[in-house]
Amino acid sequence: MNWRALSASRVTTLYPMHRLHGVILLALLVFTLLLGMGSSLHSRMLWIGEQTWPNYYLLDPWATEPSCDVKMDVEAAVQKRMQAYKPDPDELFSSPPDPDKLRESFRKNLELCQKKHAMFAANQAHVTTALTVFKTVEQGMAHWLLDNIDLTKFLFLGLFAMAALIAAFDTDHIALRLPRNRGEWRLSQAMQLFVNGLMGYSLLSYAERLGMSPSSDTLLELQYAWAVVFGIFMAINLYRLVNVPERVRAGGLTPSSFLVIPLYCQMGVIAMAYFFFVDGYSSGLAIYFGQLTNLASMFINIGLYVLVGMILKQTRLPDLLLNVIQPFHLPAPALASLMIFATAFPTAFTGASGIFILAVGGVIYDELRKSGAGRQLSLATTAMSGSMGVVLNPCLLIVVVAALNKEVTTDEMYGWGFWIFLMSASIFSFVVCKTQGNWRPRPQAGAFAEAGRRLMPLVPYVVTALVVIGLIWFLLGLTFNEYSAPLILPLVMLALVWLDSGKDNRDDGESRLTAFVSRSTAAASDSAVHIGALLALMGFSVCLGGILERSDVVHAIFPESLTNPWLVMAVIVVMLTFIGMIMDPFGAVILVSATIAQAAFNLGIDPLHFWLVCLVAFELGYLSPPVALNHLLTRQVVGETEVLAAERTGSFWHRYERLLLPLVVMGTTLLIVAFVPMFFYN
Repeated sequence: MNWRALSASRVTTLYPMHRLHGVILLALLVFTLLLGMGSSLHSRMLWIGEQTWPNYYLLDPWATEPSCDVKMDVEAAVQKRMQAYKPDPDELFSSPPDPDKLRESFRKNLELCQKKHAMFAANQAHVTTALTVFKTVEQGMAHWLLDNIDLTKFLFLGLFAMAALIAAFDTDHIALRLPRNRGEWRLSQAMQLFVNGLMGYSLLSYAERLGMSPSSDTLLELQYAWAVVFGIFMAINLYRLVNVPERVRAGGLTPSSFLVIPLYCQMGVIAMAYFFFVDGYSSGLAIYFGQLTNLASMFINIGLYVLVGMILKQTRLPDLLLNVIQPFHLPAPALASLMIFATAFPTAFTGASGIFILAVGGVIYDELRKSGAGRQLSLATTAMSGSMGVVLNPCLLIVVVAALNKEVTTDEMYGWGFWIFLMSASIFSFVVCKTQGNWRPRPQAGAFAEAGRRLMPLVPYVVTALVVIGLIWFLLGLTFNEYSAPLILPLVMLALVWLDSGKDNRDDGESRLTAFVSRSTAAASDSAVHIGALLALMGFSVCLGGILERSDVVHAIFPESLTNPWLVMAVIVVMLTFIGMIMDPFGAVILVSATIAQAAFNLGIDPLHFWLVCLVAFELGYLSPPVALNHLLTRQVVGETEVLAAERTGSFWHRYERLLLPLVVMGTTLLIVAFVPMFFYN
């Protein structure tokens, strides 16, 4: 279990027994990465073929000579057909064929035959050994891609199984707090055993229904595969239930012990209770959880982004970037404000706020503490460090919104999202500086020159990243944008790890290759825990969202008589914030797209305005109790000890600043984004 902080960059994985799992997971992710680039590679091969051999699409190295007679005598053929005619005694109006029509038909066949022979001759003139080899590889890749369209689903299943297995074995699923004694440990494991059993039962029930009705074999195979995976989880939970680690002290349950139950278990129990007792449909849990495989590519991208974040920890980049601002001796409020502005863009490149917190949240927290910031401010800033960038290009969440909703585009959302980011970051800076005081920097003499000197070590990293992006564009024709970022960024980060493994930044006697492999597998091992915990939470949050989709809650909240747009927006703000409090972002987007979005559009809310409000409301929800997912992830990277040691003295604001500051900033931003545009509605 993650009992200590994961703060320092380039740490050794806390799961050394899982180095082998790290290697397997890294190989799985890299293979998934190459599969995702397969279509781009095939398109590039077609382009190269056309540039190298004119009419490449028509050339066939395996073509055979046409069997038709190019020297056919048309008149002789007509006479032969006429002589072969015999009246049919059974036909009342039988008549000989028209020689003119026969002649025209034979002429057209002869012209077609001549064209076939000409094409064959031209084909043979261009066929070379190089063309044959290239065409073989290109056609082989095309057939392989077509034959493995469903492979992505099984790759995602393998990724989830491997990652969640490690998370289950190390009891790292996300909960409101960690077990503190043996009684709470057993409660956590027993609930996981129960919920995994419920999921297994629902999967088998759904498989039985599929077996009785015509369906694709792939879907049925997936249900049995998922059932096996959850059976393995149950075996792990049973083992951990019986074999409690010695480090866990003795003790029993208290009224707050239910907080140790992982969030995905709580969601699973609620969802299954509704599906079983209200709907009378035991397969509901399996059907909604199956949406993960239906959107396998999107959730694989989440895994790739987590890997990007964990690889980032294995480099010196976070430390080198923070070194640049050290000469300015920024006081805590100014440094916290700078962190919010500076971390927004890396957040966009890691896909979601939680992933960025897992990657460099510990480094941010440590740097703020060094500058003299109190624990409350440091915790609040760390939790918010990933919240500002979810509206910036190329954040995956906006790509998902645009993919599920044709009423909005990524360009529109990124364009307005930039201004929302500036507004929210400015509000944060204003609140922090007013409440903390002493925000003026005290730069040392020659601070700008020293900062410029400290920028120089970053140049090789920038050049390496640009070279990798350029090579991918040159080889695959794949430009870097919000759609290709999940595929390109892992390769860029692996290249940076290779660069970072130079002789000045590795242990004595360690080769560059050894250091590279060690850090890459360590990043994959750490990724496994977070991928498993996040994907489990996402899957069961989709199941929880199924309650809203199948019930009449949305129709009750948005009745047809509700025509006041201000009241509609107020209801939307409250509902979306509540969803953000209990669900992960990607599952919440899927739920809102299927339920609330269309109802809001029908009541007069502009789609672009709705989705921008949705993203801000979600971020407010992730920072709001009782769940406060971003705070839970912050606890995971800085350690529970630091959170428990946060100051409990001073004014009410300073005692609870880690909770109040995010609520004030994001709450104010949400109110402005939600209601100010309403003044401009027709």
